[in-house]
Amino acid sequence: MTLVGRTAAIGTLDQALADCAAGRPRTVLVEGPTGCGKSALLHTLLELAATGDALTLCAAGSPAERGTPYGVLRQLAGSARGLALDGTDRVCGTPPRAETMQALCAELRELSERTPLVLCVDDVQYADDESLAFLQYLARSVRAGRLLLVVTDSLHHEAGDPAFTTELMRQPAFRRIRLDRLSRADTRTLAEGRGRGGGARALHEISGGNPLLLRALLDEAGGAGGDEVAPVPGGSFAQAVRACLHRTGPTAAAVAQAVALLRTADSAEETAELLELSPAAVRQGLSALAAAGLVDGVRLRHPAVRDAVLSGLATADLIALHRRAALLLRRWGRPATEAAGHLQAAAAHRHTRWTASAAETELLCEAAEARLAADDGRPALRLLELAHQVCEDDRQRHVIEARLAQITWRFDPAAAERRLAGPLAALRSGLLDGEPAQPLSQLLLMQSRLTEAAELLGDRDEEDDEQGVSPLDLVIDTGATTAERLLRSATLTEATLTAVVQAVRSLLLCDQPERAVPWSRTLLEDAERRGAPGWAAVFATLHAQALLRIGDLAGASSFAGRALEALPEGGGGTFRYAALAVLVGAHSAMGHYTEASRQCDRPLPHGLLDSLHGLAFLRARGLHHLTGNQPQAALTDFMAIGRIMQSRGIDRPAFLPWRSDAAQALQRLGKPQQAERLVLQQLALPDARRPWVRGLSLHRRALSVGSSRQRISLLEQAVDELHRSGDRLATAQAMADLGQTMQADGNAPMKGTATTRAAWSLARQCGATALCKEILPDAPLSDPAPERIVEPGPERPETRLSSSEQRVATLAAQGLTNREISTKLYLTVSTVEQHLTKVYRKLRINGRADLPIDLALGAVQAGK
Repeated sequence: MTLVGRTAAIGTLDQALADCAAGRPRTVLVEGPTGCGKSALLHTLLELAATGDALTLCAAGSPAERGTPYGVLRQLAGSARGLALDGTDRVCGTPPRAETMQALCAELRELSERTPLVLCVDDVQYADDESLAFLQYLARSVRAGRLLLVVTDSLHHEAGDPAFTTELMRQPAFRRIRLDRLSRADTRTLAEGRGRGGGARALHEISGGNPLLLRALLDEAGGAGGDEVAPVPGGSFAQAVRACLHRTGPTAAAVAQAVALLRTADSAEETAELLELSPAAVRQGLSALAAAGLVDGVRLRHPAVRDAVLSGLATADLIALHRRAALLLRRWGRPATEAAGHLQAAAAHRHTRWTASAAETELLCEAAEARLAADDGRPALRLLELAHQVCEDDRQRHVIEARLAQITWRFDPAAAERRLAGPLAALRSGLLDGEPAQPLSQLLLMQSRLTEAAELLGDRDEEDDEQGVSPLDLVIDTGATTAERLLRSATLTEATLTAVVQAVRSLLLCDQPERAVPWSRTLLEDAERRGAPGWAAVFATLHAQALLRIGDLAGASSFAGRALEALPEGGGGTFRYAALAVLVGAHSAMGHYTEASRQCDRPLPHGLLDSLHGLAFLRARGLHHLTGNQPQAALTDFMAIGRIMQSRGIDRPAFLPWRSDAAQALQRLGKPQQAERLVLQQLALPDARRPWVRGLSLHRRALSVGSSRQRISLLEQAVDELHRSGDRLATAQAMADLGQTMQADGNAPMKGTATTRAAWSLARQCGATALCKEILPDAPLSDPAPERIVEPGPERPETRLSSSEQRVATLAAQGLTNREISTKLYLTVSTVEQHLTKVYRKLRINGRADLPIDLALGAVQAGK
C-alpha cells in the first residue's frame, strides 16, 4: 500500500540490482522524512533480490545500540555463514584497523563472486561509529564485483552523520533516492483502494501525506464506507504519531511537545527558552516535523496530532512543562488569561498534586481579574479557586478566599457566605492585616450582618463608632437624591455591588419607596442579562420588597419567588430568608394562609437572627401570626426583634417598627395601656419624623385611646402620613379603621361609609383579600379594578404632584366637594379648582371620577 507513488524509486533500485548482477557495484542512499516509506522500499528491494538469487545481508540501526561497537556490522555478518569479523571486539571509540577492514572487504568480494551480494542497512543514522567507518571504507574500496550497498537515512535527524553521507556522495557508483510525502492524488488512490475515496481530502489534510499516518487512519476506519474521518483517541493514528516522534529523535519530539503545548511555534527563540535548547536545534526539530507532515506552518496539523503528542509525555513532565510555559508566556507579554490557562491545564491532572509558587499564584489572580474586567464571572471563579487550591502561603490563601467570596456572590450567596468563615477567623486571629477588612465587611453588609460588619471596620472607622453611626444608620439616613446619584453613576461590579445594593435599600426605606421600584427592576434585568443568578436574586428580592412596601402584593410574591428560583437548589443561606419574608407577608395579606404557614414553619438556621434578613423574616412571621389570630406568638416574635435590635445598637423603626407591631399584638390581647406605652416610645424616636413610622405609630395609638373624636383625629393623621409614605396596604388598613370609627361615632356616617368603601377598594387593588373580607365581608372580590400605581421618580416627572395638589386630590378622591375641600384646607374654591385642573392634566384624566384611589388616599387633617 505504501508503495503508491514510489514507481521511480523502485525503478532506481531495480536498475542498481541489475548493475550489481552485471558486476558493476553500486551504493544507494534512500532518504526521506520519518514515516514516508524508507523501510517499505527496502523490503521491496529484498523481494526483488530474492527473485534473482542474490544473497542479502541486512542490518538496522537502533538508538539503544548506537553505543555498541560494530553493532550494525555484526548484524550484517550474522546474516551470512562463515563471514569473519576478526578485530571487531575493540571498545567503542577506537577506530577499526585498516587491515581488519581490508580483510573483511576481501571476504565480501570473494562472497560476491559466487552470487550477487546485497547489503541493506536501515536507519543508518543510528549506526555505531565503527560500523559507519567500515561502510565508508567498503563504498570507497569496492570498484568491481557484484555488490550492492543500500542504506536508509532520515532527513533532519539530529543523530545523523553528515560526513558519512558526504563520503557516500563522492563515490562514482553512488545513487540517491529521495522519498517525499504522498500527494493528494496518491492519497486518493490509496483511499479508494480501501473504499474510503470520499474521505480522501480529509485523510490527506490530517495525515499530511505521511504514509505511516495515512495507513493508521485507514486502519482505524476499517472497511466502513462514508466520508467522515475522525481519529480515535489513543487509537492507531495516535500510536503512529508517537512512533513518528520517536523516530525523528528526542529534540524533534521535544519541539513537537512544545508546539502542542503552546499551540504554535511562531518564535523559535521562545520555544527554545521553554525547552532550554538552542534556537538552531529548535529550527532543526521543526524542519523534521514539517518534513514528516506533523506540522503545518507553525502549528500541529490536527487536534488529534496534538493530543497524541501530549499523551506521550509523562504526567509529571507535562505538568512541569505547563507550569514553565505559564510563567514564560507572561514574561513574553502574553495575556494573563492565556498564560494562566497552562496552570489550569496542569491542575487538570487531579491525581498529581503540586504547590504553586508566589509568581504562579499571582498570575492566576491576575488572570481572574482580567476575566472579571471582561465580565466573565465563572472563568474568573475557576481561576481563583485554583489559586486558592495550590497557594502555599496561608495568608495569601485567606486573601484569595475573601476575593472568592465576593465573586461567588454572583452565582450563589450561600456559597459566598460559607467562604467568609476562614478569612474572618484569620483576620480576627491576626493572621491577616486590615487590608481584606473592607471587602469582608461589604460581604457582611450584603448578608445584612450589620453588627459584624461594624465590628470589622471598628478600627478603621473609630470616629463614626464614637458617634454611634451604624451601617444601618447610613442606609436609612442616606437621602433619595444621594442614592439615585450613586445609582446613575455606578456600574454593577463586585467592587460596587454593596454600594449599589445599599443605595437601593436607602430608596426602599425613604419616604418615597416607589423610587426603588424602577431601579431594582433595571438592576435585576442587568444581572440576568449578564448571567449572574446570585446578583439577580439580590435585586429580585429588593424589587419584591419595594413592591410589597407600596402594596403590590401579587408583584411582590412573583418577584420573591423569582429570587428564590435564581438561587441554587437549597442554597441562599441566610439571604434566602429576605425573599421568604416577602413571600410570607404577601401570601398572608392575599389570604393564602396555607402557603404562608408552610414558609413560616421552616426551622430557623443557626445565625439567621444575626442578620437583618432573619429579623425581617421574624417580623413577617409575627404579622402572619396576627392574621391567624395568634397574638401571643406574634408578640413573642416582635419582642425578640426588639431585644436583638436594641442589644446591637440598630434599633431603627424606619427599618423594623417592632414597637407598633408589638402594640398591635398587645391590643389583640386586651392590653391597650402596654400597647400605648410602646407606641409613645416609638413616637419619641427620631425616626418618628418619617411618615411611615409616624403613620404606623399613630394608627396603633388611635386604637388605644377611648375618645371617639381623638381616635378619628389620630386616624386621619395616620392615613395622611401613611399615604405620604407610599405604603398603600397600611393606608388601606388605617382608612378601614377610620371609616368604621366614623360610622360608629354617628356624626359622619355617610363619610365613614365612603371612607370604608375607599379602603376596601384600595385593599382590593393591592390584592389584600384578607383585608377586603375584614372591611366588607359580603362585598364581591371578582373582577378587581385595574391597578394604577403612580411611581413618581426620575422616570416619570410629569406625574409628580405637589404636596398641595396631592392633598386636594386626596379629598376629591374621597368624594368631598370643592367647597368642602376649600374649608378643610383653608383654600379658596378657585384655588381648589386650579389644583384639580393641574392634577387632571398631569395624570391625563378627564375629571374627578377618574381620580385613582391610590394616588393620594388618606384624609388630610383640617388645618394642614
